[in-house]
Amino acid sequence: MVVTLVIAIPILVATQSPLLEWRQPIYVAAGFAGIIALALMLLQTLLVSGQLLVGSKQRYAHAIVGGSIVSLIVVHIGGLWYISPPDVVDVLLFRSPTPFGLWGMIATLAVFALSSLAVFRTRISLTRFRALHGASAVLVVLTTIAHTVLIEGAMGQYTKVALCSMVGGALCWTLWRRRSWRVFKLKRA
Repeated sequence: MVVTLVIAIPILVATQSPLLEWRQPIYVAAGFAGIIALALMLLQTLLVSGQLLVGSKQRYAHAIVGGSIVSLIVVHIGGLWYISPPDVVDVLLFRSPTPFGLWGMIATLAVFALSSLAVFRTRISLTRFRALHGASAVLVVLTTIAHTVLIEGAMGQYTKVALCSMVGGALCWTLWRRRSWRVFKLKRA
């Protein structure tokens, strides 16, 4: 119930934003794809911590939510590309004058690296997979938070900061709960 409210409130606030009044529907859809992807990052992080589900249901939900996040990011970038290709090209080439664009690009690259690792999980050792997947996930969350906080957009300042804080807090909780740093310890000879 609490997770549903934390996810729903920023989305509802964004639907009431006066910044969307004169925007094209594709721009609005692209923006909401980004907002929903951020909200799903909270859900994804809580899934990893074992707070929502356990066992095979947890892994299945984790894969579904992860795939949904990747799909929403593609919609987010595709919609922005449709509205303003030159701006997206500037971001892709890391020459955007806006810092939020650069953080968004780093987050996007990290999401694609993370999802690629998940697809090819059986081709690498479990220890290496956990280390790389976990490090990529941390990078995704941190750069997504930076991207979101720097945008003056439809989410509203308070709900945006609250959702980003919840995602960051869930990440910290998950890292602590799973003792994620253990995968980086060197083996003794």
